[in-house]
Amino acid sequence: MRLLVVEDDPDLNRQIAAALSDAGYVVDKAFDGEEGHFLGDTEPYDAVILDLGLPVLDGVSVLEKWRRAGRKMPVLILTARDRWSDKVQGFDAGADDYVAKPFHMEEVLARVRALLRRASGHATSELSCGPLSLDTKGARVTVNGMPVKLTSLEFRLLAYLMHHRGQVVSRTELVEHLYDQDFDRDSNTIEVFVGRLRKKLGVDVLHTVRGMGYTLTEPQKDA
Repeated sequence: MRLLVVEDDPDLNRQIAAALSDAGYVVDKAFDGEEGHFLGDTEPYDAVILDLGLPVLDGVSVLEKWRRAGRKMPVLILTARDRWSDKVQGFDAGADDYVAKPFHMEEVLARVRALLRRASGHATSELSCGPLSLDTKGARVTVNGMPVKLTSLEFRLLAYLMHHRGQVVSRTELVEHLYDQDFDRDSNTIEVFVGRLRKKLGVDVLHTVRGMGYTLTEPQKDA
């Protein structure tokens, strides 16, 4: 899952990005509203953490521009302001949730997980597909209750497919959502990681749809 952090405080921006990266997300960073708006308008993020008090272009204006342009990614706003009217303004502009500064990083992580779950129609932190389970909070994967050890990229790949279970996801979409903006988009590594993931899971849930991409579905039951 690929996230964008738009925060003008360099230290806080890097702290949030580091925490998200440690939790298994791919993170791009912007330090003012203009840069943040451009990235959110041109890159396919799964969620955005957006500060309201930004230079050049304030966070509410950034969010309003995204929503008017049809950008539907979940947005978590950050605000140091205590006035309830600022939070209302953020929600009216299209925010999905907010965290007031100062905050605990675990709260940000929990709210991001919740936004991603809701965006893909899931109610809990544990996603499942037949015998396969993925815990987004603990970053654990099990098959028939037995733990499966994955690399960070394999986990991100599986998590994205689990959030979009039953849908066909193209290789291009996977590359866009699993790597940051500087990654070589012509890479064929997704196919390699899909093959490795199939071997590690050992169950028939990850399928190739020829000419279209990949899909995660429950194993077919014998008649």
